[in-house]
Amino acid sequence: MPTPFRRQATWLWPGLATLLGTAVQLDGAPLWRDELATWSAATRPFGDLLRLVGNVDAVSAPYYLLMHGWVAVAGDSVVALRLPSTLAMAGAAALTAVLGARLFGRRAGLLAGLLFALLPSTSRYGQEARPYALVTLLAVLATLLLCRALDRSPGHPSPRPAATWPRWAGYAAALAGVGLANLFALSLAAGHAFAALGDRRTGVRQRWAVAAGGAVLVLAPLAVLGRSQQGRQLDWVGRPGLGDLLGLPGSVVQAGVVGGLLFGLAAVGVATRGRPGVPLGLSVLLPALLLFVAGQVTPLFVPRYLVFVLPFAAVLAGATLAPLRLPAGLAIVLAAGLLGAPEQAALRRTHESPRSAPVDYPAAVRVIAAQRRPGDGIVYAPRDGWAFLDLATAYYLRDDRPRDVLLVADQVRRADFWATECPRPEPCLATVDRLWLLVRGEHPDPLAHLPEDRAAPLRARFRPTRTWTVPGLTVTLLTHPS
Repeated sequence: MPTPFRRQATWLWPGLATLLGTAVQLDGAPLWRDELATWSAATRPFGDLLRLVGNVDAVSAPYYLLMHGWVAVAGDSVVALRLPSTLAMAGAAALTAVLGARLFGRRAGLLAGLLFALLPSTSRYGQEARPYALVTLLAVLATLLLCRALDRSPGHPSPRPAATWPRWAGYAAALAGVGLANLFALSLAAGHAFAALGDRRTGVRQRWAVAAGGAVLVLAPLAVLGRSQQGRQLDWVGRPGLGDLLGLPGSVVQAGVVGGLLFGLAAVGVATRGRPGVPLGLSVLLPALLLFVAGQVTPLFVPRYLVFVLPFAAVLAGATLAPLRLPAGLAIVLAAGLLGAPEQAALRRTHESPRSAPVDYPAAVRVIAAQRRPGDGIVYAPRDGWAFLDLATAYYLRDDRPRDVLLVADQVRRADFWATECPRPEPCLATVDRLWLLVRGEHPDPLAHLPEDRAAPLRARFRPTRTWTVPGLTVTLLTHPS
């Protein structure tokens, strides 16, 4: 019989490894556009936040509400914004170990949890102020609660009757939580359905259907509102091809070789571990296929939406490695971690994709802060896309930023993430003699990359005085000839 320490170590070490790993350089990478959206939403007054999700990003409303409360207590530093994801990912690693131990034994659980802890994606989304770490935690919790509801009494030759309703209620609540964190992650229920509908005990199928149906009913209003906003929210997503499908392991794990190793070991686990492995395998495979198929007809194919399946792949991989002696299994897990080390280093410099094209907002605003004078203005380009240059400047410079001279209506007033500018720039530009121009991309002549209706008024009134380029951005100081 295992000692309490050994039972605890099964989940403790993966949880600690993930917590410590994701905490390293937690604020190393600048906030990227999606995190800036989180900050913008979470720091708005409650009424304005509700107006925002009524117009855009309703599917993230539960997360924004959570972060609204968190920021009120913990503040909005980079570390504070990302810390909930760090804690959630550590919890996901611990529960991955518990799930693996429950299904395939303690060694499998320990190896699964440690392997999950060392994946580049675990650090990537454990260091991001977005809901992917939270949905991963809830997905593993829901699966564990399903196992508990389907549990058979050890030591009895015949299975117990179906679990009582409180267990199914807990499962339904966790499943609803999965959908509240990320609606697409509700596709996890496809793998759960195989486990529940294959159980022939009286009442199991009916109770699972009621629990899953209850979760769907809770999520239906959010799904309807989110569907109405999808075209605006995901207008940048293209239709996936076969190459995108085949590249999913590397895209989701954030490292091609490590993704191939993880899913290869998981496939062996499905083939060799019999009945317990099949539902887990389907919990990985079916969401991926659904994402690909849905992406053919609607903009949806975003590989990070599948982060929640990685614990189940890790459990299957741990089951594959469990028959080995523990040092051999740990050596393979460590090798996977070493293979992912370059990506681990890169993701702590930037969260942009590809990582070879970082966008260094802090460096750009440092240039402005060092040279800024009272009365300066600023113009952003582009303003109507997903660059969020104005949000980045507002976050890193706060009240010390130059005046947004073209601004007519800001994001809070519009109840979205964009701003309305002067329809005729000339009168607005006439109010300043020094103007900062912040442009996405690195350009020796940034005015040449602006739309002509914006570049012409700037050329007419100002002359470039100096230009700085930082990774992904160009900063130009324009002055009016005296």
